[in-house]
Amino acid sequence: MNKRDKKVRVGIIGVGHLGRHHVKHLVTIDHVECIGFYDIDESRAMVIANKYDVKAYDSLEALLSECDAVTIVTPTETHFNVASDCLAAGKHIFIEKPITKTVAEAESLLTLANTNKVLIQVGHIERLNPALIPLKNYSISPKYIEIQRLAPYDVRGTDVPVVLDKMIHDIDILLSLVNSEVESINANGISILTDSVDIANARIRFKNGTIANITSSRVAQDHVRKTKIFQQDLYITIDFLLGLTEVYRVIDPDEQDPDAIKDVRFQYGDKTKKIVYEKPDIPLFDALKEELENFTNSVRGMASPIVDGHAGKNALELASNIHDLILEDLH
Repeated sequence: MNKRDKKVRVGIIGVGHLGRHHVKHLVTIDHVECIGFYDIDESRAMVIANKYDVKAYDSLEALLSECDAVTIVTPTETHFNVASDCLAAGKHIFIEKPITKTVAEAESLLTLANTNKVLIQVGHIERLNPALIPLKNYSISPKYIEIQRLAPYDVRGTDVPVVLDKMIHDIDILLSLVNSEVESINANGISILTDSVDIANARIRFKNGTIANITSSRVAQDHVRKTKIFQQDLYITIDFLLGLTEVYRVIDPDEQDPDAIKDVRFQYGDKTKKIVYEKPDIPLFDALKEELENFTNSVRGMASPIVDGHAGKNALELASNIHDLILEDLH
């Protein structure tokens, strides 16, 4: 049998709030054999096993002995130890963000994966948000990026600071949009409801001149997830919650844009230009299922991880640097 025709045997580690959705999707993917899962909560394991008709293993070792790959959906502080065991056993891993608690741990996992010739994919699910898809149709070279991610308080995620819980989503997207190294960071934040930072802001300057301003909060009245991209002759605004992408382009007055909903002519000096407004169609798909299909196809050699271990490490490193600067400012 051709390797690409063979089903990937996948196990899940942790079937809590998010992990159960991993089970739900993995049992429906044609090229996957969802062999089961391991969870330390026996009562929860029984519920999930019965609901999806999958096996609940009584130990991590037992699960690893029967699978090719695993998805790790456990608290952040456990990521390094669990992932290390999986990689050492020669298993491909999908690990929910952040990849680990520290950059040193992430680098150790990358070394271990390379030694054992297996891959790491990191679950930065916002990279697959449908509202980002239209950006592929434009030449993106941002000069300034404004990002907001605000949410009401939720006890989930408060085991890590807001920078590592929420802002890291946008840091990963930012690094995928800006092809340059970071030159400098200014950051500040405060604690309001928890013992860690609940509201954070960072202003990042890249070596190519791009500037990004990111704000994240878990002390907001409403959910807000918006990104605005500014560059020469192009402005894009993305609402991740509404699944809405709007594009404003500056073109020559005689140029035609078949995708434009409306256009406005304007003049400055002796030049006449035209601003066209586009509202690209947004594809409909389940981002988590798409992410898991990408992972399992990567294991089969038919794709590459959308967010590989190195990208996950880079996002963690920038997030950690921002958080450290905030702590310095607070003290």
